[in-house]
Amino acid sequence: MSIPDFAAEATAILPELQALRRELHRDPELGLHLPESQRRVLRALEPLGLEIALGERLSSVVAVLRGGRPGPTVLLRGDMDALPVVEETGLDFASDTGNMHACGHDLHTAGLVGAARLLAAHRDRLAGDVVFMFQPGEEGHGGAKIMLEEGLLEASGRMPVAAYAIHVAPGPFGVFATRSGAAASGSNELTITVRGRGGHGSQPHQVLDPVPVAAEIMLALQTFATRRFDVFDPIVLSVTQLEGSDAVNVIPETATLHATVRTLSAASRQRVAEEAPRLAEHIAAAHGLTADAVFDEQYPVTLNDPDATEEALAWLGEAFGEARVQRMPTPSMGSEDFSYVLDEVPGTFLMLATSPAGSDHARAEFNHSPRVIFDDAVLGDQAAALATLAWRKLDSLEAR
Repeated sequence: MSIPDFAAEATAILPELQALRRELHRDPELGLHLPESQRRVLRALEPLGLEIALGERLSSVVAVLRGGRPGPTVLLRGDMDALPVVEETGLDFASDTGNMHACGHDLHTAGLVGAARLLAAHRDRLAGDVVFMFQPGEEGHGGAKIMLEEGLLEASGRMPVAAYAIHVAPGPFGVFATRSGAAASGSNELTITVRGRGGHGSQPHQVLDPVPVAAEIMLALQTFATRRFDVFDPIVLSVTQLEGSDAVNVIPETATLHATVRTLSAASRQRVAEEAPRLAEHIAAAHGLTADAVFDEQYPVTLNDPDATEEALAWLGEAFGEARVQRMPTPSMGSEDFSYVLDEVPGTFLMLATSPAGSDHARAEFNHSPRVIFDDAVLGDQAAALATLAWRKLDSLEAR
């Protein structure tokens, strides 16, 4: 069965997708509760005749498109939440709320709406069902995990056979990239509290000062990260916060450091969880102090299914040309809670480069920057790519 010309059809709806994206961009919402974003998505989906379910613990939207022909289910994801970043892009639709879509989730949402429109226009020929996952709370709130707990994978009545998501990033406009296996790192947080005995800043010999001990632990963690782990299964450990006294002349009772830890395997994550607390405790004990460490496992590693990834690369190469499809040589050390979905369903997570044409993408601001700019002219291709992946997967299974 011939595949619809999704790329051409997406060109016709591009202005509407851009308008939706810019409306979302002006009014970014944080976390799990995104009532205005949810309302806008529902308004955009209303004409399509989809089966809609709303989240209970978060402002999610799960929409099911029933194909006109029997077949399995494919899932497509788009996240909706923003970041607490003050925007500095100067765009005429920039946010002035103190929050910003600095990770491109406004494009993900609009692109997924576009995919729903493209597929719905051909529902009579669609060999199965498509679940559209509009997700809040990707930025550190585990929204995907909550949606799974609320029955996401049972939305169509059948477990999805494949799941796909596309994430925008700076780079040469319109290029798709992914890889088999680990595509993005797991994310974890390490908190270490050094406990001493406080006192006056002029009398350090009469106290047990936790601040230099915390500093020593911070430096030791850098050596730990680079000397205790195989270079082919690396970790990234960055201490990003230090807390001590509220007054410059007071030696505090405690000093606390917080670190983000990125891992590419369950084994390396487990090793950090076991050995980093022991390292902190021993350094503190050497100075007559104590240390408490808490290792908080957050997002798992985003693992792309090899077969699904090879299919996706081939299908997108056919749809957009081989020059616009690349294999990532290494995983990203950023993290994604689409990993929770891929732990349950074989699929693939792809990147789509969206730096404005003519810009120096090598020097472009990256995701989470207050100055990052994503060119929403890419939305047509983003929508077409998602529709293509869903259609080709269902079509390939029907042909067997």
